Amino acid sequence: MSMGKGKGKAESLDRVPVEIQEALILEDLLFVLMGIPGTYITLPPDYSPEDEDPLEGLRFVVSSSLDPSLRDSVERILPLATYYTGICSFIEMKSHLDLGLVNHALCAALRNMLKDYQTLLAQLEHAFNTSPTFTLHKLWFYVHPTLHTLSLLYQLTTELATADDPSGSASSSSSPNTSDAEEEARNEALGLGGAKLKAVLNEIDKNGHEASGIPVKGGEVLAIIWDRIQVMYGDPTANTLYSALLRSAGKPYVEMLQEWMRTGRLVDPYEELCVKESKFIDRGTLEMDYTDEYWERRYTLRDGSTLGSTKQNLAGVPPVRAVGGRLPGGACVPPFLERWKHKILLAGKYLNVIRECGIEISKDSSETNNQEIFLDDEKFYKVIEEAYTHANHTLLRLLLREQQLIPRLRSLKRYFFLSQSSFLTHFLDLSHTELRKPAKGASLVKLQSLLDLALNTDAQGEDALFREDVKVTMAGSSLYEWLDKVLRENGNFNDQDGTDTQSASHTSHRSKKKGEGDEKQLLASDTLQLDYTVNFPLSLVISRKTILRYQLIFRFLLHLKHAERSLSTMWIEHTTLTWRKPLKLPTPRPSLSRPPSRPPSRPGSSAASHPPTPQPPENDWRTDLENWRKRVFLLRARMLACVQQMLAFATFEVLEPNWRKLEGKLEAGKVETVDQLLREHVDFLDTCLKECMLTSRKLITSCSRILRVISAFALYNSALSKDANRALATGESPEWVQQSANRWEILGRFETNFNHWFKVHMDCIQFYASSENVSLLPLVVRLNGIKGPL
Repeated sequence: MSMGKGKGKAESLDRVPVEIQEALILEDLLFVLMGIPGTYITLPPDYSPEDEDPLEGLRFVVSSSLDPSLRDSVERILPLATYYTGICSFIEMKSHLDLGLVNHALCAALRNMLKDYQTLLAQLEHAFNTSPTFTLHKLWFYVHPTLHTLSLLYQLTTELATADDPSGSASSSSSPNTSDAEEEARNEALGLGGAKLKAVLNEIDKNGHEASGIPVKGGEVLAIIWDRIQVMYGDPTANTLYSALLRSAGKPYVEMLQEWMRTGRLVDPYEELCVKESKFIDRGTLEMDYTDEYWERRYTLRDGSTLGSTKQNLAGVPPVRAVGGRLPGGACVPPFLERWKHKILLAGKYLNVIRECGIEISKDSSETNNQEIFLDDEKFYKVIEEAYTHANHTLLRLLLREQQLIPRLRSLKRYFFLSQSSFLTHFLDLSHTELRKPAKGASLVKLQSLLDLALNTDAQGEDALFREDVKVTMAGSSLYEWLDKVLRENGNFNDQDGTDTQSASHTSHRSKKKGEGDEKQLLASDTLQLDYTVNFPLSLVISRKTILRYQLIFRFLLHLKHAERSLSTMWIEHTTLTWRKPLKLPTPRPSLSRPPSRPPSRPGSSAASHPPTPQPPENDWRTDLENWRKRVFLLRARMLACVQQMLAFATFEVLEPNWRKLEGKLEAGKVETVDQLLREHVDFLDTCLKECMLTSRKLITSCSRILRVISAFALYNSALSKDANRALATGESPEWVQQSANRWEILGRFETNFNHWFKVHMDCIQFYASSENVSLLPLVVRLNGIKGPL
């Protein structure tokens, strides 16, 4: 029989006996099962390598002249050739260097499985050449189990290829383009060529929409294999086959995870892990920048999820696949690691912080470390838990013991919460002149030297160890304006990093609209604040966001202390002869016991909101002056009592109890993880801010107005003393009536403003104490004891 060559066709088998047809077709099958077209089993006439997808495998057709019974048997065997060629094309395409270690391991496992298939074909060929009883039915008997196995592999490779190319067609070539070497190198240098650019171009589908540009690799490959295991769970063969592939493909993934969890080193050259490193962020940003980006953004999960939050940080997260709805590449966390991903991230992050401190980390020599671990092994989850616990305890011990975290927090409490404020009193006495200057005219160098002098004189014990870390800075805006702006725009302090309060060059939006006259009213005492310097790794706990909260509380306490000091200075002035000189009063008459122009006024009364117009006094000038001085004394005493009660409430009933709770948790070992430590620290500061009335716009407004009235009254003390001296000098002169009316009018304005804002503040405190903030109830009791003028 003459055989066709090239595109020639074999002669018809119509006149050939069935036994000879079977022998001829068996010989063809042994070639076809290796992907080589035979004589009577060939490729379709319309086959074109450029138009066909190699990942789908080769499709063979049988000669129409073959006996029908033989054709049925051959067509049952032919899918083996399609599966084999499709799997071989997948192995060749996925073996490229850029596709990652997981794909390489998967291809190696597939290659080993195909070796068994090739061994079977060699044995079948030997039987065909040596055994005269070898028939087509025996061939089917031997390859039938393999058909099911290769079909499972083919389904897996098809799903992997489909996920990589949603348009349904793989890349047109499974090997790099063989273009001119010099031109390719030149394009690579110019950024116009290379495998990465070609991969991106191949990811553009027919509709012109760009896909993610990330090939199927890393965790996504393992997720697809795991999904196949779950879908085919009822098939023992499929379960065993896919489990073996998962173990083999996951071996490099496990090794990278173990390296990360045991040493803190992220060795992921092809971005296959669920953990991502932002190399442009180093620990220097903790000192230069005003955010704790190193801890939050240096190492993150590729899927954007964060611990303790249902929201995702979508910045840098690639879009999901059109097929399957999975995140591409390493951003896809395998389902069996979903509940462990945060511990995986934190275990390596903790150890990385320790390495950044210069402490070398050695791999533990436990039994699980010396054993080979697979992804589907229960020991793997035990390894994750042990690595997380070890890393967590190591870093926590480093912070609490070696880095002296608790003494650091105590020093912050001392300097910012004024637990021992003798240094502040000394500092305010030394810098009194400098603090009365405008904020832009005050000298930071002089203020810093005065603070150092006060600290060196006052600091003792462990507080003296950290006094050099306390610095003086000037905020760019008023405390209450900044708080009002933040609460109006954001509603919380979580997104604030302290940049608005750190530099005097940054002014608030409201202050920019004011004129130069208003800007001069911002004194150095209004913008003074402390700053605190800490080194890595303590800067993870005492970050810029936490220092901002300390500064807000300190500025609030400083304003109260400054108001108390001004009123105390006013009291000293009121002990002089001008205010205490006894006057020979005439016989008192009931109707003239007090000027009729000033009826009694109490906080909360209607008279506090509607001041009466002072009338010229009709009584003796001595009685009038004595009553006026008493009213000044009484207003000063009420203001001082108000400030002292607010200060005592903030220090003794808010800051001190909350600090004791935090300190007790740290010393008793109730804080078991570093993230719990960070969370407890921030929660402590947020609680203090809320209970100090710094998270409500209404409370902030009323409190700031009260302090503003008190400051204005204290600044007006010299004018009041001049009025008292003038009254003593003029005596019974005709001018005393007009002077008395002016004195009472000015005092009435101060009383009216203070009574009004005191009532507003009390109403706000009572409302919030009964609804949102129960901790304000002690302040209500304290302020209720401040009575109005009798």
